[in-house]
Amino acid sequence: MKEASLLPQYLVQRYHGWRATTFVENRAWYRRLAEDGQRPRAMVIACCDSRVHVTSIFGADTGEFFIHRNVANLVPAYAPDGEQHGTSAAVEYAVNALKVAHLVIVGHTGCGGVQGCHAMCSGQAPDLEEKSSFVGRWMDILRPGYERISNLPADEQIRGLEQQAVLISLENLMTFPFVKTALEAGELSLHGVLHDIAQGTLEQYDSKLGVFAPVA
Repeated sequence: MKEASLLPQYLVQRYHGWRATTFVENRAWYRRLAEDGQRPRAMVIACCDSRVHVTSIFGADTGEFFIHRNVANLVPAYAPDGEQHGTSAAVEYAVNALKVAHLVIVGHTGCGGVQGCHAMCSGQAPDLEEKSSFVGRWMDILRPGYERISNLPADEQIRGLEQQAVLISLENLMTFPFVKTALEAGELSLHGVLHDIAQGTLEQYDSKLGVFAPVA
């Protein structure tokens, strides 16, 4: 693979800094993780957005979260059709193999994927409608959410669709038989949160009230 290049120097320097400090100071813990394997308490499905740092938000240690990231923190519906499904595979592994106790969908404000979905569904992004658009076809998962918020005032639609990205994912998780089984057995709980990047706040979905409310 001749096209692969060596790491940029700033990453090399940061690696050496981590190796000389964080790793050395926690050498026994890393050895334990390597020898005993991972036992994460929760799976987190978050957006690829570089501004969403879930381990920092929740103060998680190495080995505590099984993290999967994709555009707009979406989970597709259960569809064992023989195609490759990275997100579905991650969910299956987390629930069936790792036996995580919690599965958390983390949405966020200012999501480019959500904005792209809104533009596509409102006819303002014909390039995303193309069959060749990976982003567009992935954002098709969120189309039902757009239908739910399309009648809102224009200045409320994006925030509404950001919430729908969390809710659609939670709904789709329930189409996975092994998720439903684990949930009904009391072995798994599902959670949906929305992180405001600028304010540093976190709202969680209250299924009893049907709203997102600040985490108390």
